[in-house]
Amino acid sequence: MPKPANANPDFFGFYDLLSESERAELAEIRAYLEREIKPLANAAWDKAEFPFEVVEKFAKLQLAGYQYPEYGDGKPRSPLFTGFLSLELNRIDPSLAVFSGVHTGLAMGSIYNGGDQEQRDRWIPDMADMTKIGAFALTEPEGGSDVAGGMRTTARREGGGTSRSSEAESGGLWVLNGAKRWIGNGTFADLVVVWARDEADDQVKGFVVEQGTPGFTATKIEGKIALRTVQNADIVLDGVRIPEANRLQNINSFRDTAKVLAKTRGGVAWQALGVAVRAYELAREYAVQRVQFGKPIGGFQMIQDLLVKMLGNVTAMFGIVVRLNELVAQGRGGAEQAALAKAFTTTKMREVVAWARELFGGNGIVLDYEVAKFFSDAEAVYSFEGSREMNTLIVGKSITGLSAFA
Repeated sequence: MPKPANANPDFFGFYDLLSESERAELAEIRAYLEREIKPLANAAWDKAEFPFEVVEKFAKLQLAGYQYPEYGDGKPRSPLFTGFLSLELNRIDPSLAVFSGVHTGLAMGSIYNGGDQEQRDRWIPDMADMTKIGAFALTEPEGGSDVAGGMRTTARREGGGTSRSSEAESGGLWVLNGAKRWIGNGTFADLVVVWARDEADDQVKGFVVEQGTPGFTATKIEGKIALRTVQNADIVLDGVRIPEANRLQNINSFRDTAKVLAKTRGGVAWQALGVAVRAYELAREYAVQRVQFGKPIGGFQMIQDLLVKMLGNVTAMFGIVVRLNELVAQGRGGAEQAALAKAFTTTKMREVVAWARELFGGNGIVLDYEVAKFFSDAEAVYSFEGSREMNTLIVGKSITGLSAFA
């Protein structure tokens, strides 16, 4: 059998845009993930259980500290490196990548960007070395895409007052009531960033609820067909009392929350690319090995057509996410660019995983061949961090100046 001239899904050489040291570091990370994480992934997904041994393995890679170098190894990484790191994690297993992303991007990002220096110093070091795991509680049972305008979880100051200094002096407390849904890491997180509407001024604020706080309960959501390893939770907040010191001091409205989401939304575009890359790799490998009618199925025109369509999507996805991260590095990448990247890449990812599963035939629906997992997980990636429709409306408003939101 002739050796393929170019089996690399990075057909246009986007990895070459990284520095030599960054490529070397990513190569080491990929080898570690292949050796230490991948063997755990399928069994955990099949059982819908979280393999807690991966926390220590991820900690050895210092994954949580890459975006916050002053709390990590002190070595700053480029936004482009961070994007390729997400690709590598999702190429191995989207569920475990979501665990890492919720902890590092959403929970740590909320505290890092929304907290004051005292709060960052209090929580980020333990989160960076993964001795404390974070979660991010925004979505509600009755509020997904419209949670900004219809948030039912409330926060009430106990004892009155408005300034932080007076609250601190009087030991002021906040009382949280409500419910959250689809909260990744929610069943075991040490710190949960909870978003609630302040009854006094009707603005959304952020609060860090620590594990064991009375009135806080988290129940695992069962029966998922995607990201099965992720421990999503239904959370109930029943008179949860927390100190003012646990209110994120730089979060004063939902717009501040949206700034965190804009950053992680671009990360979901990279996640979609990682899923698509792996689906393409599996399909290409299967096509050159699976023999039917006396030769590898990769030698048939219709199979090659599927592979080329997959590769075309992957290449287009590479282009948009790489350019997005370049804009971020230049301070020019905003919410609108992130929204377009998320909407485009997740749509193309969905096509890639469907074609890959089709190429496998009946073998494509069993976990043994791995593509079934990526096919299923793609549905969750397509849906979270803003649906395609919601991201379309963000971009539509940007290019027309007219809001089409209901």
